[in-house]
Amino acid sequence: QELLVESGGGSVQTGGSLRLSCVVSRDIFSGMCMGWFRQAPGKEREGIASIHTTVGPTTYAASVKGRFTISRDKAAKTVYLQMNSLKPEDTGVYYCAAKSAYGGSCPMRQSAYNNWGQGTQVTVSS
Repeated sequence: QELLVESGGGSVQTGGSLRLSCVVSRDIFSGMCMGWFRQAPGKEREGIASIHTTVGPTTYAASVKGRFTISRDKAAKTVYLQMNSLKPEDTGVYYCAAKSAYGGSCPMRQSAYNNWGQGTQVTVSS
């Protein structure tokens, strides 16, 4: 089982930026799907971005497309989520998740992932 450790959360004002990191404690980083999810207060956890660690195609939720960018650093075994133009509705706990990849694309539904980080809080104030 992979150990995932997120960092980079914090408090920013509307329009600000944050970059989240997720370090994967695993010998082999390739051939994995990595996803970022968030859970706003009182809401269900939603998938917002995913990436295949080997071939690199990305997927985004409509609510973050054009503002957030998911990327990976193979050498550092780290997946990032660059968040720009943040809005109050982006507030929530952000989680990274991992699963073995089957095929070239990665899902964004939480039921598909079996390894989760502890989460990091992001708060955007107006």
